[in-house]
Amino acid sequence: MLFNAVERTVAVPGGQVTCVLFGRGDKNLVIIPGLSLRSIHGTALPLAWMYRIFCKEYRVCVIDRKDNIPEDCTVAGLADDTAEAMRQIGIEMADVIGISQGGMIAQYLTLSYPEMVRKLVLGVTLSRPNEVVDEAVRLWIQSAGCGDYHAIVQDMMQRMYSEQYRRRFGWLFPVLLRTVKLSDPERFIRLAKACLTCNTYDRLSEIFCPLLVLGGQEDLIVTGKASEEIAEKTGCRIYMYEGLGHSAYEEARDFNRRIYAFLQEPI
Repeated sequence: MLFNAVERTVAVPGGQVTCVLFGRGDKNLVIIPGLSLRSIHGTALPLAWMYRIFCKEYRVCVIDRKDNIPEDCTVAGLADDTAEAMRQIGIEMADVIGISQGGMIAQYLTLSYPEMVRKLVLGVTLSRPNEVVDEAVRLWIQSAGCGDYHAIVQDMMQRMYSEQYRRRFGWLFPVLLRTVKLSDPERFIRLAKACLTCNTYDRLSEIFCPLLVLGGQEDLIVTGKASEEIAEKTGCRIYMYEGLGHSAYEEARDFNRRIYAFLQEPI
């Protein structure tokens, strides 16, 4: 299969975690994606293509949330699941990329299991709740509770993508509304609520591995300020995309190249 992409399911306490693995390298790279309406099941090839820049030097593992999300789910608990999934796959240490909610999980992973993280990249994420993310998440939770996934998709499209992107690809949004389904509303609600439990701000000084932060100045979900305060608290390198928001990881053509260059630097 292209890029040696395969899908694998591993057991963690209380459930099963879907992982997508690809690449031919001898180094480990773990990617933790953001909150989504669906799992990564069936997306091995698209993920491998999206992150193909890493395939030559890395064995990449994209780790999803487990299937059975408890009612009292927290980001810290999701980090424990991620660490166990890494162990089950045989990953003792890896470079870690966390995007959005995945960045929240990656922070707790690094704080709780520092021996497992060689380098850390945090994309469009936060270290503590704010009014903007609170408003967005609560709207999604309300819509999911009513079974109105169209409202979630519409709101995400407006909050995530730049005006330029919406003008260029806005014609695709009605297609998404017809094809995207919220397969498990309760799972989505519990994961969305977990976003509001992230609060690592006062512990950021405990992150000692090399750290890169990438953010969007126009982020309408976690805010650009959230990225900036992580960098201010840790003294790490940061790059903020002007004119881009939460979807900078999709819209910015150099997003993965910046990460790749950072990971290649000697420690």
